[in-house]
Amino acid sequence: MTAQIRVLLADDQALVRDGFRSILDREPDLEVVGEAVDGVEALDLCARLHPDVVLMDIRMPRLDGLDATRRLLARPDAPRVLVLTTFDRNDWVYEALRAGAGGFLLKDVRARALVDAVRAVAAGDRIVAPAITRRFIEDYLDRHGVPEPDPAAHGLTEREQEVLRLIAGGRSNAEIAGDLFLGVSTVKTYVNRLLTKLDLRDRTQAVVWAYEHGLVRPGAASPEVAENS
Repeated sequence: MTAQIRVLLADDQALVRDGFRSILDREPDLEVVGEAVDGVEALDLCARLHPDVVLMDIRMPRLDGLDATRRLLARPDAPRVLVLTTFDRNDWVYEALRAGAGGFLLKDVRARALVDAVRAVAAGDRIVAPAITRRFIEDYLDRHGVPEPDPAAHGLTEREQEVLRLIAGGRSNAEIAGDLFLGVSTVKTYVNRLLTKLDLRDRTQAVVWAYEHGLVRPGAASPEVAENS
């Protein structure tokens, strides 16, 4: 029997919640376990209901979805978060990714795509492609200023910095292994080590970190071979 994916809906519009519930409850492996009308209630319900995935709106009263996502993902038992909004705002996409959200969808997404996204995020996958992630990050930094390279890179070794640049370039572990002539298990060790050193949850946060600390420069033709400053 397939394990149930427990879903919490966080949106201040009852009609939106009803629509999402009707879509998700038709699926045998998905169960909507609760509904929150704002970020404060979402945090409370997550603590009590322990959902696997939260569908998080951004614009909500009392506590918006971005702040709620940051607080929620700071918890040791945090669920996956899939951010939904009617607004295609690069700033919001960037902040959601930076906070560690598992994906970002507009509310006009088709029902099948929504269901697939919930399953993917529950499995630990990302639903924002690396190229799209880089576009959002580069757009944000172009408008808010590009940081100077950080020579120390917070204690990362030269090899770890190299792996991080390749992650930012959208490379998978297998591709990184081929680029650096390493075994895939060795690459996984490097990835886990740098995530631990930087106190990051996943590869998407690592990509954001690499740009914010100048290891990868916006607009570079090949982020993975950017200069090692």
